[in-house]
Amino acid sequence: MKFSRLTAPLAVASVAALALSGCAKSDRGDSGATGSGTGGASNATLTFGAAGAPSTFDPFYGSDGETFRVSRQIFDTLVAIKPGTADPEPGLATSWSGSSDGKQWTFTLRQGVKFTDGTPFNADAVCKNFERMDSQNQAGQSASEYWTTVMGGYNKSADDLYQGCSTEGTDKVVLKFARASSKIPNGLSLTSLSMQSPTAMDKYKANEIKAQGDGFVQSEYAQKYPTGTGPFKFSSYDVTNKTITLVRNDDYWGPKAKVAKLVFSIIPDESQRKQSLLAGQIDGYDLPNPTDWDSLKSAGMNLEVRPAFNILYLGLNAKVDPDLKDLKVRQALYYAINRDQLVKSQLPTGATVATQFMPNTVDGYNKSLQANGYDPAKAKSLLAEAGKSNLSIDLWYPSEVSRPYMPSPIKIFNAIKADWEAVGIKVNTVTKPWAGGYIDQTQAGKAPAYLMGWTGDFNNTDNFLGSFFPPTGQMDVGAYPWGATLLKDLKTADSTVDASARNAAYEKINEQIMTEYLPGLPISSSPPAIVFGKNVTGVVASPLTAEDFSTAVKN
Repeated sequence: MKFSRLTAPLAVASVAALALSGCAKSDRGDSGATGSGTGGASNATLTFGAAGAPSTFDPFYGSDGETFRVSRQIFDTLVAIKPGTADPEPGLATSWSGSSDGKQWTFTLRQGVKFTDGTPFNADAVCKNFERMDSQNQAGQSASEYWTTVMGGYNKSADDLYQGCSTEGTDKVVLKFARASSKIPNGLSLTSLSMQSPTAMDKYKANEIKAQGDGFVQSEYAQKYPTGTGPFKFSSYDVTNKTITLVRNDDYWGPKAKVAKLVFSIIPDESQRKQSLLAGQIDGYDLPNPTDWDSLKSAGMNLEVRPAFNILYLGLNAKVDPDLKDLKVRQALYYAINRDQLVKSQLPTGATVATQFMPNTVDGYNKSLQANGYDPAKAKSLLAEAGKSNLSIDLWYPSEVSRPYMPSPIKIFNAIKADWEAVGIKVNTVTKPWAGGYIDQTQAGKAPAYLMGWTGDFNNTDNFLGSFFPPTGQMDVGAYPWGATLLKDLKTADSTVDASARNAAYEKINEQIMTEYLPGLPISSSPPAIVFGKNVTGVVASPLTAEDFSTAVKN
């Protein structure tokens, strides 16, 4: 949730914020039949304090954590993620296998599954979903960020990885791709690529998304009728009371949700979420401030610290500020930041200084890279060599947000600002609300230097590097003479079928990024927490911040 993920209003008029695997097979041991047991289901209601409203209820157009938190309770994906990990396991597909060249993947589907409108989930439904995702209008292409991240393009164009879907009976599909990719099949675990009811999407015109201002007007389907195969069903969104209500899907193909209702209560202020939990008004919330961890545990709350699977970085865009085109300037900015002190003083226990643009648990991580040291004298020297001893730079940070990799943006900003000013850099402060211009403008390439981060979606190098370095936009590598080479090398590595060779290629790219290119400044990785009341158990903390609430038990 992983930069951010773009945030857009659910309805512009009414809502202000609302490892490549050769084959796999199911180890659940079930027959795929629906309605298999109650599994201790109760009539309880679980209320979770959400930091913001979802941008949409159609996950295909989702790009932010609050949207996906709701969507993943309603929808399932072909490939699932094993709870508590970043690794794949069977989902709506019980097994899959790829051709030797990686261009064709065959998925065997779980049988007996139905969408919550009663229509069958089968091979035809899968192909209709993929064809719908690939054939978007201009607004849809702008809104569906994750399809672009995985597939690269639309309508089977030259830059589109997806090239077609065919059925083999009702329980098998074949997906065809233009080339091999490290993101297939594991990238199909992304919530944006969830399977949705073709009947409901047709009936409520799911593709009728329109651009308006800086956001989008969502379809009737996306606002009122999201229809999946997940453990919960959409019930209502009360805009006035800022609550989203889901109810248990009693026909779910897997273990039934333990609670009858799941309510998301939108509480933007983190301190208010804490007080609401302590008062028993909500049953949990995400990203408690690290300074509150001990007091929450002392109060008997069930606080879980997730493994760190994220990167905080300082993005740079040389097209906005030509001074940043000089490698010596970028190196000086890096040497001037006391990252060891920043991590110790501003981030939770377990946070580490980053050596590259990914955490050390991701395939392709280069273990030989050392953290860039704090050296203000060297920073001053490099600025002098570049003729920029009087450098002035606009540094952006977001307000009204707390992120897994950035618990308190203003404190991190102030630490970096003080370090830069100590070496003679004039820092011009720019701040915007996270969902009120910051995301849109940084991703559109408006900010010369800005705080941003990324939580990985699954264990995949391209999910990090391929997201950070687009040819245009935020960290615009097109501004540099080596930009085309980096993009070509990333695509070549992603297309390498052999895992060992692919990881070696990514390790080399990581070294080049840090020693030769330095298009941005990776800062740290942090272990974020999630907290529930003393009477709530059963939720498995996810390094992807992708918890399944159907396992929650409320006593």
